[in-house]
Amino acid sequence: MESKIKPRDRIKLILQHHEADRIPIHDSVWEATIDRWRSEGLPSGVSPADYFGYEISVFEVDTSPRFPVEVLYENERYIIERNSYGEVRKNFRDYSTTPMIIDYPCKTRDDWEKIKSRLIADDYRVDWVSGLRSFQREYSLGRFIMYGATVGYDKAQHYIASERLLRAIIKEPDWVSDIYWTDAKLVMDMCERMIRGGFKFDGAFLYCDLGYRNGLLFSPKHFEEQLHPVFKELCRFFHNYGMYVFLHSCGRVKELIPYFIEEGIDCLQPLEVKAGMNLIELKEEYGDKISFMGGIDVRLMALDDPRPI
Repeated sequence: MESKIKPRDRIKLILQHHEADRIPIHDSVWEATIDRWRSEGLPSGVSPADYFGYEISVFEVDTSPRFPVEVLYENERYIIERNSYGEVRKNFRDYSTTPMIIDYPCKTRDDWEKIKSRLIADDYRVDWVSGLRSFQREYSLGRFIMYGATVGYDKAQHYIASERLLRAIIKEPDWVSDIYWTDAKLVMDMCERMIRGGFKFDGAFLYCDLGYRNGLLFSPKHFEEQLHPVFKELCRFFHNYGMYVFLHSCGRVKELIPYFIEEGIDCLQPLEVKAGMNLIELKEEYGDKISFMGGIDVRLMALDDPRPI
């Protein structure tokens, strides 16, 4: 018998640490994967969310500096583009993998000041017509509606090469903090505009990878000094609107979970198994303070046999 609990209510029960009728279902699928699924039988005109019964719907907004997008080179296999962040990226034509970043727009603090002047909230950053239409459909289906945004270190990596950014975290902390706070203000301002314009959000999905397979990208000390206050303010803002806060952070980020809890993060995702993020262990240690999403080994998902999953 089909459950009468709406996805929105099911997810809220779990975030409040209550037992629901079942575990909610959600995944984020690359366009290249969807194209392959179409060739394998996914009906035309049916989204993976509808086909598989996903229960979360995320709405994002343009928080880039909105530089002109240009195709710089393409052949039968590759495409090289400059995106709205000013990055020059090389990718396969079907965008089936993480791109190679060839060049970054911010090499000096003067470059950052020019970028910063473009990071101002306005209504043109939102696709109001199609966005509101899609929101109304998803809301009527009972899905858990989320505002999605890349923040913090992940956003800074759009502007500055990783090796340069990591040096700046140690040697130029004021600059890095300015990048974090400037972006956070834009993210919050745009959420307010969307709410005033008719969107109703159950939560915020923030994306900020902070680890790799063996540990953190930088020390807990530098996280605490620079990014921890930003995350606190983001959580305070979203909670004031009655929104739960999810954090997507890849890699081995165990050391930061106490900070996430203090900030007010309600759910941590994706719990990379290959980076030592053991869902059962994390649940036993922190399960009464934070919810977890994911914990499925992606290496097993590549196998033909679903039973190991």
